[in-house]
Amino acid sequence: MDRKNYYFVLNKPYGVLSQFTDKLNRKTLSEFYDFPKDVYPVGRLDLDSEGLLLLSNDKEMVDFLLNPVNRHEKEYYAQVEGIPGE
Repeated sequence: MDRKNYYFVLNKPYGVLSQFTDKLNRKTLSEFYDFPKDVYPVGRLDLDSEGLLLLSNDKEMVDFLLNPVNRHEKEYYAQVEGIPGE
């Protein structure tokens, strides 16, 4: 029997962990949707970051996206307060 692959894109808000559980009772991805048990984030965003987060159980795709040999382009935007030092 073929396993069904799932793909989710979540706009992770600031203050939410890129995981499903936390021993310190901080907000996690499980608060947004009842994801299937075998779905995991592809990469992560820090607790104090926000943005699109891909989640899937497609191991082949996840391995392809996370392998640095494939050199996927990433783009980040940062908001800072004040003038950054050199």
